[in-house]
Parts: sequence; structure tokens; C-alpha cells
Amino acid sequence: MKELSNTLIPERLKSAREQLNLSKAEAARRIGLTAASYVRYEAGDRSPSSQVLTSIAEKLNTSVAYLSGNTDDISSDIISICKANNPILFELITDAQSADNATIQRLLSYYHQLTNSD
Repeated sequence: MKELSNTLIPERLKSAREQLNLSKAEAARRIGLTAASYVRYEAGDRSPSSQVLTSIAEKLNTSVAYLSGNTDDISSDIISICKANNPILFELITDAQSADNATIQRLLSYYHQLTNSD
């Protein structure tokens, strides 16, 4: 089994940024970095800590595995839900975390029924 690496591949960072149509400055703001720090990461002059790499992946809607070259799937593997911005969804996810798999499957099935009916 391939060991996961937390080493940033600069080309992957650029690709994730460009997929969102963000400038380097906009990406830096979104992540909470200075523009200079962000540019150094994208140029490969500096490597982010694993905590910063996780934040970058989350804010650019991708994954650490993609940014480090362990997968070619650019999609995110983490979703953040802010209670203040979306209290109902936050409550649903919080409650569902303690549910068994059968209950979660029923919820998902019910959701699909609701969203597929026109």
C-alpha cells in the first residue's frame, strides 16, 4: 500500500487554484495566508506544514491527497459546515454522526426521493 505523503506538489496547487478561477492573491486571502507566502508555496520555494496543507486543500475545494500527488482526483474529501451559516444542515449532520449505517442510508434514500420529484 502506498504511503500517503504530505508534500505539496506546486503544480497541483496551481491547478486547484485555477479550477476555481482564483488569482494567487485571492487564493491567499481565501486560505488566510499572505500573498507572498502563497506564491512561495505555488513556486515550490517553500513547503507548508501538514496543518497549512490541510487548510489549503479545504479552502481550494480539493484534498491533501491530490495536492501531494497521491491521487489524480481533484475533488474535495472534506466538507465544512458552519453552524452560524447553516444551522439546519449543521444539526442534521451532528445528529447523523451518531446514527447507524442503516439509518443514514434511509436518510440518503429519502433525500434522493425528495430532490428527484419534480
